[in-house]
Amino acid sequence: MNTSEHSGSANTSLEDRFLELLRRKDYTPLRVDEVATALRLDRREAKKLGPLVHHLLNQGFIAKVKQDRFVIPKDADLQSGHVKFRQSGAAMFFPDGPDGAPGEAPWHIFSEDTGTALHGDRVLVRQNKSARPWRTQAGRKDEKIGRVIRVLERAHESVTGTLRRDNQFWNVVPDDPRFVRTILVADPAQGTVFPPPQPGDKVLVRLAEWTQRHLNPTGEVIENLGRTHTPSAEFKAILHKYHLRPDFPEPVVAEAAAFPPEVRPRDYQGREDVRGTFTLTIDPDDAKDFDDALSLERLSGGDLRIGIHIADVSAYVKLGTALDREARARGNSTYLVGCVVPMLPHALSNGLCSLVEAQDRLTKSVFVTFGANGKIRSSHFANTVIRSRKRLTYRQAYALLREEDLGVIRALPLPPAHATGSTGRALAGMSDAELIELRETVRAFWSIAEPMRRVRMQKGSLDFDFPEVKIFTDAEGYADRLELIENDESHQLVEEFMLLANEVVARRLFEAGLPFLSRVHDQPDPEKLVELRDLLATFGVQAGDLTQREEVVRVLGKIRHHPQGHTLKTQFLRSLKQACYRASVDGHYGLFKKFYTHFTSPIRRYSDLVVHRIFDDLLARTGATPNPGANVRYSQAELDALGKHLSMTERNSTEAERETVKLKLLEFFEREAKRTPRQTFPALITDIRNHGFFVELRQSNAYGFVPVSSLEDDLYSLSGDGRELTGRRTKRKFTLGQEIPVEVYRVDRFKRQIDFRVVGSKKTGPVESSEVTPAMVTQHRKMQHGPRKHKPTGQQQRRRRR
Repeated sequence: MNTSEHSGSANTSLEDRFLELLRRKDYTPLRVDEVATALRLDRREAKKLGPLVHHLLNQGFIAKVKQDRFVIPKDADLQSGHVKFRQSGAAMFFPDGPDGAPGEAPWHIFSEDTGTALHGDRVLVRQNKSARPWRTQAGRKDEKIGRVIRVLERAHESVTGTLRRDNQFWNVVPDDPRFVRTILVADPAQGTVFPPPQPGDKVLVRLAEWTQRHLNPTGEVIENLGRTHTPSAEFKAILHKYHLRPDFPEPVVAEAAAFPPEVRPRDYQGREDVRGTFTLTIDPDDAKDFDDALSLERLSGGDLRIGIHIADVSAYVKLGTALDREARARGNSTYLVGCVVPMLPHALSNGLCSLVEAQDRLTKSVFVTFGANGKIRSSHFANTVIRSRKRLTYRQAYALLREEDLGVIRALPLPPAHATGSTGRALAGMSDAELIELRETVRAFWSIAEPMRRVRMQKGSLDFDFPEVKIFTDAEGYADRLELIENDESHQLVEEFMLLANEVVARRLFEAGLPFLSRVHDQPDPEKLVELRDLLATFGVQAGDLTQREEVVRVLGKIRHHPQGHTLKTQFLRSLKQACYRASVDGHYGLFKKFYTHFTSPIRRYSDLVVHRIFDDLLARTGATPNPGANVRYSQAELDALGKHLSMTERNSTEAERETVKLKLLEFFEREAKRTPRQTFPALITDIRNHGFFVELRQSNAYGFVPVSSLEDDLYSLSGDGRELTGRRTKRKFTLGQEIPVEVYRVDRFKRQIDFRVVGSKKTGPVESSEVTPAMVTQHRKMQHGPRKHKPTGQQQRRRRR
């Protein structure tokens, strides 16, 4: 066992001998000098023992007990792991498993037992076996209770927060409410930060060592991010928290700037020219880059040839260059609300590589020929050059699928220029002939995609798509509008062809014996599925053996129309494992595919760029025109390391995207609270307490709380079964599962809480199709504690899941 990546061979041998000694059954705790004697170390090795012990101690591989003696942590009833706080000050401890694998079920830590730990820290914890179990109502009597003994490693060297002055003391309130302590700082006017921060500014604080729990942590203000809760300051805070860099190093910028602004005729050499084939892109209104396009050719006998064209980033970003090293380090683009932190510089991501309308672009293409019966006849690959005829939004594509009146289609607006990388031509300026050709092409695409999707679902692919909330910002970056985006036919059309390309490429690479990065989604843990089945039962959804694919499909279909369907589907997703990248063909559980890779988004995913380079090798082996990148080879070990790194950067981006959605929802509802008149939102009661009830907004899936103090028409009390609040005088009832109209009451940006109040006095009964049981109350309380973990937009979620 080697816990230090930088240890030499001699030191590694000493480490193994030391740990072997501590694991012996007859070992009794020894001091450092006694260990040296027991191991019969010479003077040179004895000098190395002290630093080694310090390293192993900090990593949690050994623990110090009384009189400076050392043991394996479990022998001292200690466990290493990470701690995650709640806003209440209590925490959950997640034990380490063997070799970095997930450990046992999390332990509970009461607020008074958290020591000097902060959210996310790696700690040593001792089980408190004499502590009284806490959530007995939730059936968690077996949950372990722990106490933090030592902080092994801080998760954060710095945090962002809002500067305040209380009496004569300056302090910073951390942005993350799970940092339950304010941080004491010196008078900013005496520091070196310019301009000096003022109360109410958002700042970056470098944390000092914190060793005394009865005192607040201290720190030093090292940067002024601007006025708190402004888009600019919040954006900078997200960048700091998730280590994102919107700017690129000078060598990377220089490499990107060296490329010509347009594709040159000499770049077409060795490529199949399909610029004359009708090609278009379909993307969201606010798409920044365009890395996939579809083309249509009508062949003899009624056959259709679909071209799936993907931006050829590998033609510009060569292995080992500054561009490549930076893209690999970032791993992927991060899509925050209203902006993007790109994987590649703007000159490539929004320029030379982006498949914008009416510009020649280099692509890698998968051509699939479909017979008149919709079955695949053949497929082939090529490096190509294309020219997109039209940039369509999903809204425009849906209208072309469903609308016969060209006037209605022409009236559709362009997306706001500030929100997208390209607006495309306005439909209003297109002739009837152009619009008819466009409409016929989109409908032909759907005539192929629709049966493909239907067959995929029949075979067992899981349908986790449901309406997603899109947050639109104004020109200043403030959350301006919420829109519920349906996963309609326009989205499904694009998704089916991207899934097809990913699967076809993965299968062909495997058959050619070429190592590549698979997109893997492992089978779920059976224990998680048992817990999910029990949870579904409390909502009246009876499930059988969820390890059987047919049963999973049946249950998902049943909850699709359940009043709490959104919540249940979210819990279903949480019971599954996360998809990841791996250099082995291990299958994709959600899609029910054996062969699957990521090929279709190389502008925003490094994994796809890697697959494109391997794709060139495949073309060279099959006799296609050689490409300059065809000599790129990746070993299995290189791909394994890449897969782990890219899975980690993806998770980091996912968390950043979720955080920015939370912040923008708070921003939107805070602005909504100041408007006159306030907007009314239909909401569903999801949990009831004696001091109010939780609601989920139907149109935005946002969660909030209706405090009983806002119900001014009567005095309300909770029923014995916890299912409803009843007014003493009016007998008005608020019942679990009831739909009610609400408006924003107040927003606390620091606690990240939204309170609503009921609009009007008209009674609305509980949803008839949902029988609410007392057990649902307990399950809702388990699921709805704390701020809602908002999901990313539909496009982002599908990109991550697929």
